[in-house]
Amino acid sequence: MRSNFNSGKDFTQSKYENLMENILFRKISIQTFKDFLKSPNLSCLILRHDVDLLPQNSLEFAKIEAKIGVLGTYYFRAVPESWDNKTIIEIASLGHEVGYHYETMDTAKGDIDLAWDQFRYHLDKLRKLTDVKTICMHGSPRSKYDNKTLWDKYDYKTLGIIGEPYFDIDFNKVFYLTDTGRRWDGWKTSVRDKVPQQIDWVHQELVFHSTQDIIASIKADKFPNKVMMTFHPQRWHDKKIPWLKELIGQSLKNQIKKFLFVER
Repeated sequence: MRSNFNSGKDFTQSKYENLMENILFRKISIQTFKDFLKSPNLSCLILRHDVDLLPQNSLEFAKIEAKIGVLGTYYFRAVPESWDNKTIIEIASLGHEVGYHYETMDTAKGDIDLAWDQFRYHLDKLRKLTDVKTICMHGSPRSKYDNKTLWDKYDYKTLGIIGEPYFDIDFNKVFYLTDTGRRWDGWKTSVRDKVPQQIDWVHQELVFHSTQDIIASIKADKFPNKVMMTFHPQRWHDKKIPWLKELIGQSLKNQIKKFLFVER
């Protein structure tokens, strides 16, 4: 049974379920990234999850979505704190898309050829568990490497990959929201998880701080009709201690990222 811990608080799984219910009530179509690429001109919400840590939280999200008839995309990193074979298989078995959350320019310390070798190795390993058609870069604020630069030399489409959000979504047409920094306007101090169009969206007053702000916009029929939303499920907890731990830890990280953002 889900805890009733402060049900009005943000970044709980209960709040996430409430958000999904409001999206469905307003008849906003929810799609995986793979399905969006098949019909990119349709109005929809691309539901993306970055499994950076705590894969069990992502499984809880996947179960919530399956219960209400929603499918999303889950990107797994090739590190022990993210990659869990059983979880990957179970999420895929619920009908969700699974993709590779690559960071090989980081792990190869900028050696682009080694990064390509590592990328292919991990992609092949993931494909032994489930079909993989899309990928998405992982952006570590502490790294000096941008994982997207792997594609300055190589082409992921030669491996049967059909899309990468930062290359294959036109953000002039698709609004982007991410819970980076445990808030919906965390792009202000984000080092890499941002797009240039965000400054235009600020001028259009398309700025949300809390999940409740998003819900209010949906209820008022003011929410954009084509959106990608990125969730990091490790940030969302219904139990008090994990919720507080994430709140305090992310607040400290945000201060560090603010310093990195100024330095860069």
